[in-house]
Amino acid sequence: MSEAVHEISHEATHAAAHGSRSFDRKVGLLISVLALFLAIAEMQGKSAQTSALALNIEAANLWNFFQAKTVRQTVLRTAAEEMSLRPEIPGRQAQIDAWKGTIERWETEPSTGEGRRELIARAKDTERRRDLAFGSHHAYEIASLVLQLGIVLASVTLISGILGFVYASGALGVVGLGILAGLQIAPERIVALIPH
Repeated sequence: MSEAVHEISHEATHAAAHGSRSFDRKVGLLISVLALFLAIAEMQGKSAQTSALALNIEAANLWNFFQAKTVRQTVLRTAAEEMSLRPEIPGRQAQIDAWKGTIERWETEPSTGEGRRELIARAKDTERRRDLAFGSHHAYEIASLVLQLGIVLASVTLISGILGFVYASGALGVVGLGILAGLQIAPERIVALIPH
C-alpha cells in the first residue's frame, strides 16, 4: 500500500508537469483497492454480528437450562426434607436417597455435559465467544469507516490534485487493512485495542 502511495505521489508530480492521466488512473486504482477491502470488511462485520446474535441466544438458552435444573433441585430438596419429617411414610428413606442421588446427578453430569456445573462452564464459554463476536463486529465497523474515509480522500485528490490527500488516503488504507489483518490473526488482541 505504501509503495502505491509513493508511486502515486511521484506520478502526481509528473502529472502536474506533463498533464498526464496516469496519475488519475493510479488514484482510481487506489480507490478500487480500498473499495475491495471495504466490501470485505462489511461482509465480515455482518458475519460477526450474525454469529454474536446466535451465540447470545445460545448463552441465554444454557442459562435457562441451568435455572431449570436449579429449580428442580430445589423442589426435590424440599420434598426430601419434608419427607424426612414424616416417619410414618413407609419406604421414605429409599425415596429420600433416590431424590438425593438425582440432586447430585443434576449438579454434575460430565457424560452429558448437562449438569449445573457443566452448564455454567458452557454458558460462560458461549458468552466469551459472543463478546468476542460483538467486539469483532465493532472492529469491522471501524475498519469500514477508516476505509470509507480513505476512499473519500482519494476522491478528493482526483478533484483537487492536492497530493496530501492521497497520502492521507493511503495511511487510512493501511490502518484499515491492519485492523482487518489483525482480526484474522489475533481477534482477541484487536478487540481489546478497540474502544467500546
